[in-house]
Amino acid sequence: MKNQVRDGDQSLINPKYNNNTPWKKAAASLSLVLLGSGMTLAGGYLAGNNQQLSESASKLAVSRVNAAPPLPAATDPNFVIQVVQKVGPAVVRIDSSRTVQSRIPAEFNDPFFRRFFGSQLPQQGQRVERGTGSGFIISGDGRILTNAHVVDGADTVRVTLKDGRSFQGKVLGRDTLTDVAVIKIQAENLPSVTLGNSDQLQSGEWAIAIGNPLGLDNTVTTGIISATGRTSNQVGAPDKRVEFIQTDAAINPGNSGGPLLNARGEVIGMNTAIIQRAQGLGFAIPINTAQRISTQLIATGKVQHPYLGIQMVGLTPQIKENLNSDPNSGLSVNEDKGVLVVRVMPNSPAAKAGIRAGDVIQALNGQSVTDASGVQKAVDNSQVGGNLRLELRRNGQSINLAVQPGAFPTEQAQL
Repeated sequence: MKNQVRDGDQSLINPKYNNNTPWKKAAASLSLVLLGSGMTLAGGYLAGNNQQLSESASKLAVSRVNAAPPLPAATDPNFVIQVVQKVGPAVVRIDSSRTVQSRIPAEFNDPFFRRFFGSQLPQQGQRVERGTGSGFIISGDGRILTNAHVVDGADTVRVTLKDGRSFQGKVLGRDTLTDVAVIKIQAENLPSVTLGNSDQLQSGEWAIAIGNPLGLDNTVTTGIISATGRTSNQVGAPDKRVEFIQTDAAINPGNSGGPLLNARGEVIGMNTAIIQRAQGLGFAIPINTAQRISTQLIATGKVQHPYLGIQMVGLTPQIKENLNSDPNSGLSVNEDKGVLVVRVMPNSPAAKAGIRAGDVIQALNGQSVTDASGVQKAVDNSQVGGNLRLELRRNGQSINLAVQPGAFPTEQAQL
């Protein structure tokens, strides 16, 4: 799965809007690879091929890519061992499979094709696609967090614990916008993880990943938190609504859904993706986001995402200059700071509240905003049908508007 990175300053309250206007410039060109089920994306694709697995493992054995930095003298050299002993039993392997019906185009049923191509024509039938990912137990009664793409479309889900026990899993719910899913197995008194607080993370902290990369169960890697707050657009996944944690702890296909831990053994993120053809660029969903989504999935089996229905971009001197000098942009800006509304979706909550393209959002619920991600985060933390107070600048005038976020349209959530 490949997505090209959009403008790094751009954030979409509605990701359907990805227009290429002359004043936008791509920050980079990256390919994001989700690391879970091989039946849907890029992960787990070596688990069923022993020869490929052997070759890949051999290459990994001589590679120093993503090697952990040396331990500081003041650090307990056994802290990773202690974390693994504490958390390892709660990390699971998830094997999923689905049956796919192969259909041939109607044209191939034409007698002409049958006469001349015969057995060479494709045949209609069924095939089973399999994939492997990771997960972690969040409660002793068998609730497990993993990525939505690990169990996407799965007919069967099999969960294997570190102690060798295997259970049939039931998907309680999955959310494609945040790539979070919850699985339930019938068991009691299971080992479970302790959840940390991803809002308090800082770059440079230790990071420990546990999972099942390339079919190699219970693999542990270490590194640091490279950055926080990486937007979906920045990492090449504009269809997601997540601000990712970036880490250089080595993660590979099959790690998806496994925990990213701090030095105390608390889960701070869920490993999800890497940048293809890059080294040390892994991404995890913050555990606070995963916990918020999982709570709704457990309660109702689905998630309602608040949305306004606008496309926006944080104002910079360069963007202001480009807009004002481009007669085809349809917008002109007099403000120097804030978040510019580039487009408003017809009949959206924003349109009903009176928000217009060209408005500059300067505060939301009394808090100043300077970039689009700040507005996005405030909307994500709001409630469908609740109230958001926006302070805008329009044609040099200050305007206060109240908007009620709506539920993100289901058909768009599947884009």
